[in-house]
Formats: sequence, structure tokens, C-alpha cells
Amino acid sequence: MGGGSSLCTEILLDRVRSLYNVGAFFRTGDAVGVEKIHLGGYTGSPDQPGAAKTALGAEKSVAWERADDPEALVERWRAKGLEIVAVEAGPGAIDLYDWEPRFPLGLIFGNEVDGVSEELLAHADHHVEIPMLGVKDSLNVAVAGGVVLYELLRKRAGRP
Repeated sequence: MGGGSSLCTEILLDRVRSLYNVGAFFRTGDAVGVEKIHLGGYTGSPDQPGAAKTALGAEKSVAWERADDPEALVERWRAKGLEIVAVEAGPGAIDLYDWEPRFPLGLIFGNEVDGVSEELLAHADHHVEIPMLGVKDSLNVAVAGGVVLYELLRKRAGRP
């Protein structure tokens, strides 16, 4: 899956506060072939200094746009045939390693403190969680993005 292949995935960042996290998503998105990153709510843009510092130029290679109406975006994804997945722990969430994704995907990652909004959670086909074995019950949102995207890359390539 090298050089220009697509993961057949779009991402919505729902109210992500940290520009460093935004930049990290662009860097990882470039590395795995994400098609587009949508910026919902007050999520900063990748051309802002903190994001650009972390993205290291990936903001120029990954398509992006503002999502002024994130719920409408998710419904457009659905109309295009994307499986809508909120990366969020909670009752009924599927373990990332047990999940069998149906590409193409629309992934929703939420705010660093509050997670994905209730409105967007209600629009998701599935909620997927990363297993947590320690005392803390969550990861930094950009780290979670890296874990999920690389697991998807592995599954897309059909690797065991």
C-alpha cells in the first residue's frame, strides 16, 4: 500500500482543541493515505502555526475543508456509501481489533476532553474503541488516530 494508495477513508475532527493534535492528524493522514480531513466546530486549521509545525508539510498533501454542519457531512458520507464510525469508548462499542470495517469509511474523532458529540454519536453506524489496560481510560486524540489508522491500514492490506 505504498506511494499514493488510498485508505478509502475520510476523517471528521469534532471540536479538537489542540493545534498540535490537528497537525498530528495531517501527518498521520498523509502517511496512511487518508483522502480528506474535515474540521468541525472550533477545530483549528492546518495552516495555523501550531498545526503547521506538527504537520511538517502534510497539510499540503492531505485535502481538507471546514465542516460547518458536521451532521450534514456525515449524512453526505452515508449517501456516498461510507461506513460511519465514531471512535469512542462506551457501552456497545466494538473493540478496534475485533471490528471488521467495510471500506470506504468516515471516521469521527472527538474533543480531547468530551469526546465525540452526542449528536454525531447518534449518526454513527458503529462506535469503535481502543482497548485500554491501564488506569487511564483514554488516549490523546492524535495518538488514538494513529492507532486506529494504522490498524485500518493493516486490515485494508489483508494482513493478519
